[in-house]
Amino acid sequence: MISASAHPNVALIKYWGKSHDALRIPATPSLSIPLLAFRTETSIEVARKRDEVILSGQEDKSGRIANWLRILRGDLGLDMPPLTVRSSSNFPSAAGLASSASGFAALTLAINALLDLDLDMPSLSRLARLGSASAARSVSTGFIALDGRENAHTAWSAQKVLDYDAWPLGVCVAICSHTPKAVSSAAGMNRSRDTSPAYNAWLTGNRQMFERTVNAVTARDFEALASAARWSFFGMLTVMQSSVPPLNYFNESTCAVIQAIKTLQDQGVPVFFTCDAGPHVKCVHLPEYAALVEARIRAVPGVLEAIQACP
Repeated sequence: MISASAHPNVALIKYWGKSHDALRIPATPSLSIPLLAFRTETSIEVARKRDEVILSGQEDKSGRIANWLRILRGDLGLDMPPLTVRSSSNFPSAAGLASSASGFAALTLAINALLDLDLDMPSLSRLARLGSASAARSVSTGFIALDGRENAHTAWSAQKVLDYDAWPLGVCVAICSHTPKAVSSAAGMNRSRDTSPAYNAWLTGNRQMFERTVNAVTARDFEALASAARWSFFGMLTVMQSSVPPLNYFNESTCAVIQAIKTLQDQGVPVFFTCDAGPHVKCVHLPEYAALVEARIRAVPGVLEAIQACP
């Protein structure tokens, strides 16, 4: 038996939309940091006859992992026996906390060990991306960029911009629901690509903001990072809300947390917020403000948990 673990990540510069669905190639670059308090543990062992996938104690009926394993064996030619896969996370799945990112990353790491592939990080990232584009950023920790200029499998793999220890920002996550989201990220992205009049402008602007963010991380410039992350979040939100029908992943608690963070910003606290396809709010701050930000989030009605996910 081989076991591996990986963390989900939060994208500060978002990706929302794919240019190639089958290869899960994003339509825009992204940059993320890990949520180190959250973890997916995955174990694999050789099965007798066929693949078996158990997620949180239940047989996986979605077929997503099974299909990914077929791609690895078929299109990529990996000589891999039937596997029994068991995976569980210490945070809610399918609720906007990137459980697929940590899940496919952990499974990729386990397969790499089982088959003695000795793959480097870009190669691991490309394999994980075929399961989930966000998983490409979860095969390592740190400030991770996912970028490519060509619509090709080999062009899109994660690159580390900065080790997390070199700039250990705090991230407090406001858990605002335990309910799986009604519209999956994949379905939402396709809807936005096909129907939002803001989609093409989003792609152009987000790439420009990505390049600014890489520079902000390298310079450890919190204000520049906050500005770029804010643009990317609201740009993605505009695309979601202008889709037909509109996409809304928030609830009342989400909006209340955002307002609470805006109040802290008005008071001069170095903190900014971002959200993904889910109701949870990720609040990024300088480490010395961890207790203040967490206390403020805990005081918001409807927040189920406030978790310091980093460092």
